Amino acid sequence: MNTAPLQGIKVVDFTNVQSGPSCTQLLAWLGADVVKIERPGTGDATRNEIQFDPDCPSYYFLQLNSDKKSLALDAATPDGKDILTRLIKECDIFVENLHPGAMDKLGFSWEVVHKLNPKCIYGTIKGFPISSKFANLKAYEPVAQVTAGAASTTGWWEGPDNVPTQSGAALGDSNTGMHLTIGLLAALCQREKTGEGCYVYQSMHNACLNLCRIKTRDQLTLDRIGYLTQFPQYPDGKFGDFVPRSGNQEGSGVLGWTYKCKNWATDPNDYVYVILQRGAKDFELACKALGFEDWLTNPDFNTADARDRHKQQIWDRIQKFCIDKTKYEVTDILSKAGVPVAPVLSTKEIMTDQSLYDGNTLVKINQGGKVGEFVTVGVPFTLSNFQPAYGPCPTLGGNTDEVLKSIGYTDEQIASFAKNGTTAPMPKTAAK
Repeated sequence: MNTAPLQGIKVVDFTNVQSGPSCTQLLAWLGADVVKIERPGTGDATRNEIQFDPDCPSYYFLQLNSDKKSLALDAATPDGKDILTRLIKECDIFVENLHPGAMDKLGFSWEVVHKLNPKCIYGTIKGFPISSKFANLKAYEPVAQVTAGAASTTGWWEGPDNVPTQSGAALGDSNTGMHLTIGLLAALCQREKTGEGCYVYQSMHNACLNLCRIKTRDQLTLDRIGYLTQFPQYPDGKFGDFVPRSGNQEGSGVLGWTYKCKNWATDPNDYVYVILQRGAKDFELACKALGFEDWLTNPDFNTADARDRHKQQIWDRIQKFCIDKTKYEVTDILSKAGVPVAPVLSTKEIMTDQSLYDGNTLVKINQGGKVGEFVTVGVPFTLSNFQPAYGPCPTLGGNTDEVLKSIGYTDEQIASFAKNGTTAPMPKTAAK
């Protein structure tokens, strides 16, 4: 029995780079038949971006386009428009992430697609909400982060490194793709009731802002009382009228920080993150594990509010505990006492952890040829009755004939499309 959740769902993928392809790849891994539209001769921009070998597609492309079919198509030609029209008439979901107005100019706006196929769900990714004053900005990952509060609240709050800082996580790109996936799946459920597809609009800004929710919580608190007790600036520093950067503070009401471990001078990731919880019993267990029992009777530390006022002294003392131990030793000692703690892991440590190759967390895909096997992040959740099969990425236009035949074109028509520039680059004319 095929338990793939999206078995039978047909997706036309008119996206490129990261935000859109991350969405459509997840749909493919969940069983959808995804046809990726790529420009003849060049394909998705990431095919040749940050390549490890000039003859191979980049890992950037490979990690975002597994299990799709590639149709080389110039949708601006008359034949290209006809082909895309046929695909849309037969698909369940159409997804695009071109710049604002591009699909309208091409002739495939939501209104047009809805008339062609009222059951088709139209998913779009843009930089900003339609109502935003920045709606016409060209949006990249950092653009979403700096306009959604992520950068202004990330980084150090003092010294030469006090600058708005991007997160290493793709809050504007892959995160947007995940958010659009949620919208598309909701639209599929809705269609079961209405029989009609809808327009799903997802902005990179809103996806990023959704992950900055607690910073809006902090702004509300700051507006109300003028300070934030969990921040390093409290109680001696001054607060402005906006949420400041807070270094490595945990962000909620608990006291968390990153500490150097004994090899930090030679290993830039020999650090550990330790959290002191607010509950009295949790704090007691942590003190006993750290050997800081004197804190239990010291009024400067034995209540959560007192610890907020003396956090620098707490950080300094825990740092002394950690500095002669590795991050794994600190993790072992404190975790046994129920203390929230974890080592800071490098990408190398994560990708060589064999326990993560569980069929979903990290997966190995055999691309064949010069690429061979590569690693990527799999479906981020698990279903008890379904295991994704992770297949290779398509070659540019590798499924063109297959897709065109499936929607009724003859061999003669397919050959003519290749000659007239619809599915293959036009031959370059010799210079006179």
